[in-house]
Amino acid sequence: MKAIYGILLVALSACTSKNGVVVFQSDFGVKDGAVSAMKGVATEVDPGLKLYDLTHEIPAYNIWEAAYRLQQTAPYWPAGTVFVSVVDPGVGTGRKSVVAKTRTGQYFVTPDNGTLTLIAESIGIESVREIDEELNRRKDSRKSYTFHGRDVYAYTGARLAAGVISFEEVGPLLGDSVVRIPYQKPVLKGDTLAGNIPVLDIQYGNIWTNINDSIFNKLQLSPDKKVQAIITFRDSVVFNRPVPVVSTFGAVPEGQPLAYLNSLMNFSLALNMRSFADSFHISSGPEWKVKIVPVK
Repeated sequence: MKAIYGILLVALSACTSKNGVVVFQSDFGVKDGAVSAMKGVATEVDPGLKLYDLTHEIPAYNIWEAAYRLQQTAPYWPAGTVFVSVVDPGVGTGRKSVVAKTRTGQYFVTPDNGTLTLIAESIGIESVREIDEELNRRKDSRKSYTFHGRDVYAYTGARLAAGVISFEEVGPLLGDSVVRIPYQKPVLKGDTLAGNIPVLDIQYGNIWTNINDSIFNKLQLSPDKKVQAIITFRDSVVFNRPVPVVSTFGAVPEGQPLAYLNSLMNFSLALNMRSFADSFHISSGPEWKVKIVPVK
């Protein structure tokens, strides 16, 4: 009776994790066949899977940006969705290959190299399992050491999304912790807000911060107020000047700086119809910090 009950639990787990959706992210680009190879592996597991791309334009080796794009996108996908994220400069080394199950019932198949930093903080991780490559690796791929995205991650993610395996069958349980990248979290001290520049609004060169509207509004700025925006990289000041806080780009003349809340309701900086990032040589990542002080 206990054996039958155990089988039923495994079957139920597989059913509840299956929605047939796999979302791919990588730093591969689409100039060659790498992305297509991953999708081919997934399709071979189950031709009925629904395969989508988050992005394959993560800058090469940029684990931090991979972490941000997952956090930015995951809340808009349903429970049961499997994300396969492959930004893996340590491929073939001792870093762990894992599947993380979040508290929202999504799954993230990825190297445990910091990619899950922001997902762990924003959504929360219920548990993490290390991929058992004796069971969850594409057949006849053991001589390949540099394309785990195809041979391990796409294969395991597809099997999980298709219900071929349950989460418990991924491999041994590691707990609920993952490797995390340190960065400046948003904090208000006195009248000074400090935060991080996690990513750029790449198409337009706007500067997005991790300072959300709830903490920004604690400054209690009056309409048409200015703030002193100070941007540093490795503690060297790159930008330091007052900017008006407005609701839309057209509130300032073309080419002039402004501060605003972006579509994610985070404090941001821009030049009207110009690239702020290019003009002031600003990038993003854990070493890029910003301070905001009201101009009196």
